[in-house]
Amino acid sequence: MSEPPARIEIIPIRVPLIAKGTDVARLILESAQALGVAFEDEDIIAVADKVLAVSQGRVVDFTKVEPSARARRLAEKYDLEPGFVELVLEEADAVYGGVSRALLTLKHGVFVANAGIDHKNIPRNHASLWPKDPNMTAKALRASLQDLTHKRLGVLLVDSHVTPLRLGTIGLALGVAGFEPVKDCRGMPDLYGKPLLITRINLADSLAAIANLAMGETDERIPVVVIRGASVKVTDSYDPLSVRIAVENDLYSTIFNVSGKGTA
Repeated sequence: MSEPPARIEIIPIRVPLIAKGTDVARLILESAQALGVAFEDEDIIAVADKVLAVSQGRVVDFTKVEPSARARRLAEKYDLEPGFVELVLEEADAVYGGVSRALLTLKHGVFVANAGIDHKNIPRNHASLWPKDPNMTAKALRASLQDLTHKRLGVLLVDSHVTPLRLGTIGLALGVAGFEPVKDCRGMPDLYGKPLLITRINLADSLAAIANLAMGETDERIPVVVIRGASVKVTDSYDPLSVRIAVENDLYSTIFNVSGKGTA
């Protein structure tokens, strides 16, 4: 019989506004210290991806972006700003269509609205792009945090997304460092001793959902959450890409004949 899970502790960290060039690791440490929070070995540090995007200068005034004819057509159809749509087209790996105010895109192996580009909590007429190479960004942040704290930590870059036929946003693990993002349960017994055949647990997105709930989506200013006691082993040996599944093997994609090239 499996051991009962440990009690998970969620510690929100409020931080000042981020600017381009901010040393995010040091800011996280100083903000935690101001709250009397000390990091411990095996902590998972969940950070809103926008913090890293802003620090990397990934914020764009989309009114200054020249839209293509395709961007103008999609902007008119889906009630979006033409310059914003042009950014989406530049950042997305594929575009499939959309609804009012959102285009369905493929980016870094994830179905996401607007290629992850976001108006929220950014100055008016500006948008933030995803950080450059989210997994490498998470890895670099982990290295800096471990150097500063001398603790063995995992790092999770968190964004929000929507899921099919469900209203509202939920956390998405955009970047992972320091732990294996998927637990393979195949072959393990269920309550009746039957071996599981296909079950895997997406640890990364599960933790991202917890963090996203604590962070909020409006003006809470809590872009950092320490997750303590989760059943996740911090390690230097991990594959951040193991959480991805090819389009041709994805349940939704195969049913709706979605390709990796897009249609819009």
